[in-house]
Order: sequence, then C-alpha cells, then structure tokens
Amino acid sequence: MNDDGMARELDDPILVTGAGGFIGGWLVRRLLETGHRHVRAVDIKPLDAWSQRFPAADNRVLDLRGIDACRQACRDVGAVFNLACDMGGIGYIETNKALCMLSVLINTHMLMAAREAGVERFFYSSTACVYAIDKQTSTDVALKESDAYPALPEDGYGWEKLFGERMCRNFHEDFGFQTRVGRYHNVFGPLGAYDGGREKAPAALARKVAMAKLSGRHEIEIWGDGEQTRSFLFIEDCLDATLKLAASDVAEPLNIGSDRLISINRLVGLLEAIAGIKLVRRYERSAPQGVRGRSSDNRLIGERLGWQPQWPLERGLEVTYRWIYDQLAAQQADRPLVAAAQQDA
Repeated sequence: MNDDGMARELDDPILVTGAGGFIGGWLVRRLLETGHRHVRAVDIKPLDAWSQRFPAADNRVLDLRGIDACRQACRDVGAVFNLACDMGGIGYIETNKALCMLSVLINTHMLMAAREAGVERFFYSSTACVYAIDKQTSTDVALKESDAYPALPEDGYGWEKLFGERMCRNFHEDFGFQTRVGRYHNVFGPLGAYDGGREKAPAALARKVAMAKLSGRHEIEIWGDGEQTRSFLFIEDCLDATLKLAASDVAEPLNIGSDRLISINRLVGLLEAIAGIKLVRRYERSAPQGVRGRSSDNRLIGERLGWQPQWPLERGLEVTYRWIYDQLAAQQADRPLVAAAQQDA
C-alpha cells in the first residue's frame, strides 16, 4: 500500500453506526448490495424509526454515547463507519448546540472501543461545518481542506466534528490506528428527513414546492434573502466517495462534496421547473441562514483518489423531489380515510 489512495478490501463484519439515519441507511444498503455478507447496523432510534432497515443486516439499537455500548458494537468487527451523531439542518444545529456537542462522546468512545477490539479501519463522517466561518462571508467560496485552520468552525456542531477529526488524527499518529475522515458537504437524496426540523435545504425546499403544488397555494417561504450559496451532493456520489476513501491509504481529511456553487434562489428555480409550477417567493430574513457561501474544493480528493461527483444536481433533485412529493401525496390521500374512520367511531 502507498499514499496514492490505492484501495484495499474492507473486511467483514463491517459496522455502520447511525445506520437508522439517511446516509447510514444508504451505506448499509450499498454494502449489502456489493456482496458484504456481515454488516452490523447500529442506531439509538427504535428499529421502526429507521429510515431503512434490512433483514440481512445485524440490526441493533444501542446508545453509543456510552463506552459499554461501543464495545458491544465493535466486537469482532473488521471495519467501522462512524456516522452516528446528533445533527440536522441549519434550523436544528443553530438551536441545539449543546446537544450537538454531546456527540463528542460517541466518537471518543467509538475510537477507544474500536482500537481495543482490533478494528483494522475506522471511517469518521465529518462535515463542511468545520471550516472557519470568517472564510465564508461571501457567496463565492470554495473551501479547501486547509481552510479548517486557524480553527473557527460553526458553534456546536462544527466544533464537535472538528474535535472528532483531531481525535482520529491523534489515534492515527499515537497508536497507528487506521482512521479516515470525510468532510460531507450537504448530502441529499430520497429517504432522508424532509420535515420535522432536521431536514436540510434540498429536502426542505422540495417539501415546500411539493406542498405548494398539492395545495394549489403557489407560494414559498425562503429563509434569508435566497442569495446565500451552497453546493449539494447526491447520496450515490457520497457513497462512492465514502467507500473509496475508507478503503484508501489517505489518512488526512478530504472533502466529499460538489464543487458546483448554487444560490438558494436558483435551487428553488430548479425545483419549480421539476414540479412544473411558478411560485411567489416570501423571504424570512430573520430565520437561520448559516454562512453566506460554501462549496467544496475538490482538487485534493481528485488528486488523491481520482474521484469527482457523477450525478448532476438537476438529476438528483428530480429523484428527491419525486420521492418527497409521493410521500406527501400519500399522506394527503390517507387523511380523508382517517377522518371518516373517526366519524364512524
């Protein structure tokens, strides 16, 4: 093995934490579909609350904030994908900073337990929120990996993830423990949260557009002035990069994101075109907005792993919008039946 990102085979059993969540559920699916016979899926949520659940996996409900649960999860495991944390969209992370910070317990205990158990490879899912906020004050920003320092990440969630990265680095340098770190940039796709406060911008806006079409009220609320910018990565590309990085010899953090910068207003326009409607836009400037601009500089991951996203934003948005629209349409169809049943009772 050398430092050019050459892949190795990840050994079963493979543990995925946060498996009841959006990315974790898709990762379990991908591992099973690509021939891994022993996948352990762990989440704190009850099984019926998981976004995806597969009978072929070893599904367990554990609170990984405790070291004993982490030891149980890591027993006899060859590789770990640690995706477990308390997080959500900008509305959630800006109002739940302490809860997000408590996720440091998960990665700290997972690293300890995985090393004790002799795990060969440990992947940690970090975030673009680790980047210094004073480097994200304009709408035309592409963040390279070195922009995380000097450290000034987003309060709460960003600090927790940056601390987790440093823990991985220290375990690698001090103990020779093989850690890999991917910084996710706004991953989206079907089967993710689209309401309830934890959803991110593509899902939230797709929900608003779908509701406008279903209700006939052709208007939409947009947080901020709509000119804040982001880049968005479809889930399939996220899985490809995650598995490629996890199986590589690249120990430094790498961006896993798209380098296509787009404004929220433009994102709404793409969703309008997919839905076939035009909406009146109402701007809520007092709502949480996060940094002014952020996209992923993909030069380093391109050099080290030869990876670039393959899914155009429009294609990913259409798949995601159609899924959210179908969920909302089915909910509306069920409501008259529920009301009728209540009347009969």
